[in-house]
Amino acid sequence: MSYCLSPVCPHPENLIHTESCQACGSKLLLSDRFRILHALGQGGFGATFLARNESLPGQPNCVIKQLRPTATAPHILQMARDLFEREAGTLGRIGNHPQIPQLLDYFEANQEFYLVQEYISGATLQQEVKREGTFGELKVKRFLSELLPILQYVHSHQVIHRDIKPANLIRRSHDCKLVLIDFGAVKNQVNAVNASLSEQTALTSYAIGTPGFAPPEQMAMRPVYASDLYALGVTCIYLLIGKSPKDLDYDPATGELVWQKQVQVSDHFAKVLRKMLEVSVRHRYQSANEILRDLDMEPYLESLASGMTQVSNKPNSSGHKRGDPSILDSQDTPSASPTARAAMSIRARQTRPESTSLQSGLTRSRVMAAKPSVSGVKSRDSAGRTGSSGGQSNSSPKLDAQGLQSYYSKGKRDFASYELKELSLPKVDLSNAVFHQANFHKTNLHGANLISANFGRANLSRTNLRDANLTKAYLSNADLEGADLRGADLSGAYLLNANLRGANLCGANLTGAKLSPEQLAVARTNWMTIRPTGKRGIW
Repeated sequence: MSYCLSPVCPHPENLIHTESCQACGSKLLLSDRFRILHALGQGGFGATFLARNESLPGQPNCVIKQLRPTATAPHILQMARDLFEREAGTLGRIGNHPQIPQLLDYFEANQEFYLVQEYISGATLQQEVKREGTFGELKVKRFLSELLPILQYVHSHQVIHRDIKPANLIRRSHDCKLVLIDFGAVKNQVNAVNASLSEQTALTSYAIGTPGFAPPEQMAMRPVYASDLYALGVTCIYLLIGKSPKDLDYDPATGELVWQKQVQVSDHFAKVLRKMLEVSVRHRYQSANEILRDLDMEPYLESLASGMTQVSNKPNSSGHKRGDPSILDSQDTPSASPTARAAMSIRARQTRPESTSLQSGLTRSRVMAAKPSVSGVKSRDSAGRTGSSGGQSNSSPKLDAQGLQSYYSKGKRDFASYELKELSLPKVDLSNAVFHQANFHKTNLHGANLISANFGRANLSRTNLRDANLTKAYLSNADLEGADLRGADLSGAYLLNANLRGANLCGANLTGAKLSPEQLAVARTNWMTIRPTGKRGIW
């Protein structure tokens, strides 16, 4: 079908190869490139459409968002144009993230504004819950461990999404990764009242958000970063019970969402959700990093409770109690057990002020400062030194093989930007884990289960991945130079832009994998290599 974009067209559906609308005569090929296939959604700001770019080889699909200002006064249109171009610039910057749709183009035509974005094939979380049922606590935690780093990245670019909800989260078909969509370029119509507002107010007042998911300050057109965290908390409740916030009760005295009796989760996770859903911005989490830190501490709270009690009652050689955060130093207690030293580290972390700034590319390096010495994981302070307190760290967080497996077994899945080089991890199960920008140089992953793992931009040079299961793994922009992938299962893997120079793909299964002939030309293959087409043979 070829769809007409004219807002007054009585019958917008046309045959696919029609050049002009049969109902109103409008030209159907937008900007001489884009053929609109059908509408995806409609709102106060305009509409969203599925289209295909007929000017490119293969005519790939894309998403077109159309803004239709209701007023036509010159100053109103100029404000719409300025806001639209600024939002397009923002989307252009943040679209470099592998889990945010890329901005492909933007333009103005007939006093209407268009954004062209990458099309994400898959089902929304709203559709997933309706089809497969609600999530359990562990699955919601995995959801948070994947989505919070995306929000951290968005907020680090001074962008507030303003419309976090299940319908705006798509599980991408080819790699099962979550993609955050709909950044709402100028979400509301521009009118004379808005024209009189300051630029700063105007920039934040066109994206009210979805009632029930948006917190009070956002509905009052004063969104902050914590507004996205509130909406994320409501999304968690939806995933747990399958009910929209409009179907839940509110406490008339406080305005808080009443959900506790309908959700069965651990006390600690309930506490995290309550803080995400605080009506008062002051008492809510202020950054995605804070939530990640609290979720990371959870597996150790019960085991460390006794350690905290013991440590706090033992004086050290200077007469201070060892639990006193003002003099805390794990090297000061050589006779203390590892559990006790870990307890002291967490206590110190809880009493020190925590920066809430977000930095792109340094995913949660400071979080590791609070992590206990479990299974070979050394407790590091914020200066990167083992067992002492200090300033900020510029290095990536490190784990040894035992520590990585220990954290994974306790439900942790996000290891983005971690230092994991030269580890021995044969036959390890790390399926669905996130290793974006992690360093695996010379690591042994022979026979490992890495199904649907995210290795975007990771360093896997000279890594042993022989016989590993990398089905549907995400390896975009990963460095696989010299990696041993003999016999590896890469069916359905996403390898576009990965460096395969010198990679050994002899006997590897690449059925349905996304990669180019140019990439394979620099890799080693043989007659046992299965091509993306499913056929075996030399390239």
